[in-house]
Amino acid sequence: MVGEFGLIMFDNMPMMAIITAFIIFVLIGMGIGFVSGFFGIGGGTILVPILLNLGFDIKSAIGISVLQMFMGALFGSYVNYKNKKLVLNDGIIVGIGGLAGASFSGLIVANTPSIVLKLVVLFMLLVAIIKFFKADVQNTNPKEISKPIMFGVGVFVGAIAISVGLGGALFLTPIFVGFLKMDIKKAVSIGLFFVVFSSFAGLISLANADLVDYKTGLMIGIGSIIGVYFGVKVGHRANKQIQKKLALGLYIIMFILMIKNIVF
Repeated sequence: MVGEFGLIMFDNMPMMAIITAFIIFVLIGMGIGFVSGFFGIGGGTILVPILLNLGFDIKSAIGISVLQMFMGALFGSYVNYKNKKLVLNDGIIVGIGGLAGASFSGLIVANTPSIVLKLVVLFMLLVAIIKFFKADVQNTNPKEISKPIMFGVGVFVGAIAISVGLGGALFLTPIFVGFLKMDIKKAVSIGLFFVVFSSFAGLISLANADLVDYKTGLMIGIGSIIGVYFGVKVGHRANKQIQKKLALGLYIIMFILMIKNIVF
């Protein structure tokens, strides 16, 4: 079974089993990478449950997910930049804000009951869904956002998202598009670039704690690089209204899963 692999997956395994595992993990990575590139998210909220269902423990799943997010987001952001879809200066400002916000996550987690954190995320998702639903993504004159506001958004999202184990990009697009009237294509590219910063910080922390399964993570990461390339390309060509509807569907699913997590 796949769930029996993980940190010791190559020990005493026949070559056919190793090849099978490689194919399975690469295919998983391709699927996660496509979703990541298309929506501008890290993909950890999807990958972690998949790995848990394959038999990995939560700590291994998170470590693998963070490595996959970093590899996929880094390459996807490069593709966005080469296609002139990523404004690097804006992305760096939001990303540094995210790192600053994430530095408060330990204090937040230590002093806030877990149920309160979950309810905050639930509320943020609900507000994001409502604002994003009302947003005019066909707006031909999107607003320019000041650098301090972009930094502040990064700080806010980094502090909240990292405190509940999320990369943060899931919140950025609704905030930028729904509240700040940014063009959805720009918001998606900045969201993916934000993941580079948040996942890099998480990767260092988890690696120092020896919680990263590099073998599995690299296989899924390779698939993620392939998938994110096509996800980004399809996202560039997708109609903005269709992209908005699909993103709304993703946020609604996450909202339902969060309610399930709180109730059960």
